[in-house]
Amino acid sequence: MTTENPLLPLVRAALHGVEDPEIRRPITDLGMVDEVRADDTGHVFVRVLLTVSGCPMKSEITTRVSAAVGAVDGVSGVDVELGVMSDEQRGAMRQMLRGGQAERVIPFAQPGNLTRVIAVASGKGGVGKSSVTVNLALALVRQGLHVGILDADIYGHSIPDLLGLGDARPTVVDDMIMPVPALDGLKVISVGMLKPSRDQVVAWRGPILDRALTQLLADVYWGDLDYLLLDLPPGTGDVPMSLGQKIPSSEVLVVTTPQQAASEVAERAGTMAHIMEQRVIGVVENMSWLETVCPHCHEPHRMELFGAGGGVLVAEALTDRFGYDVPLLAQVPFDEALLAGGDRGEPIVASAPDHPAAQALVELGRIVASRKRSLVGTRLPLATS
Repeated sequence: MTTENPLLPLVRAALHGVEDPEIRRPITDLGMVDEVRADDTGHVFVRVLLTVSGCPMKSEITTRVSAAVGAVDGVSGVDVELGVMSDEQRGAMRQMLRGGQAERVIPFAQPGNLTRVIAVASGKGGVGKSSVTVNLALALVRQGLHVGILDADIYGHSIPDLLGLGDARPTVVDDMIMPVPALDGLKVISVGMLKPSRDQVVAWRGPILDRALTQLLADVYWGDLDYLLLDLPPGTGDVPMSLGQKIPSSEVLVVTTPQQAASEVAERAGTMAHIMEQRVIGVVENMSWLETVCPHCHEPHRMELFGAGGGVLVAEALTDRFGYDVPLLAQVPFDEALLAGGDRGEPIVASAPDHPAAQALVELGRIVASRKRSLVGTRLPLATS
């Protein structure tokens, strides 16, 4: 009878603490550990099966396995060999991750799902909706929450660039898509990541847009999220309508700028959400003012570059129209660091947390996380017999 090397149970326990960087589940649970051996000198061999041969995280997985096993007392060296799962192994992993559910099920629409889905909407482009989405997501992550971003702005997808993801592509396991990991464990998926090239134009209309949104919601393995933020296209077109139908429990955050013209069209975005029986949780006024130091008195002054009062007007109009409170949740000042950070792919909440705009966005995250979901203004998934 052969006695098992006493190192092996310790090594297996260490491997159980290694998470796949995309799926964020232990590689042992995913069936990725194919073989573990140890010799009498303490040298350990581990064979790990990747989901696909071109897995972009294979170097990271190798590093994590080597570090975890190398830290076990008595291990003198580690060899990591990478293989690839068979079709049967990938199928088993898919079934495990989906919890035995059928394909094309949108988890966020299922009874009992605890993820809060918040769509970030605007009446027009150019109000900083995507920047608000990214920085709000990071503000929530930094409160210890699990957050994902779905860039549903089909034609103007800018989320990957705002997060510095550039040409990042998701790993596709058969017909299941793994979101791309970003700052602080934030999970991201965008139509821009699925195009063959960055310069390709997306020219989809109604039915195709609807199927694309279904795929991004159902075929992406999001895991257990506290929040899923959707960066919607501006206006009141197919995607906002489709979202309201697919996830009736989703909520909407309206972004505007201070000028009256922007506030009038922002009201339409909120009204569309109300028509789809979604709850509008509040309004964010972006680019509210620019704070400068006066060259004469050397005191800080606020310059209202785009007028004033737009956010308040939207919040008051929607409150009157819906019959429940739609508060102005934040006024985010115009900040050069916010623009520069977006260009570099470094959101201001992460790159310049002391700036006034970053502080306003962090406070927005605190308010959003502290507000309990209300049933007022929300369609309930009730069936009558």
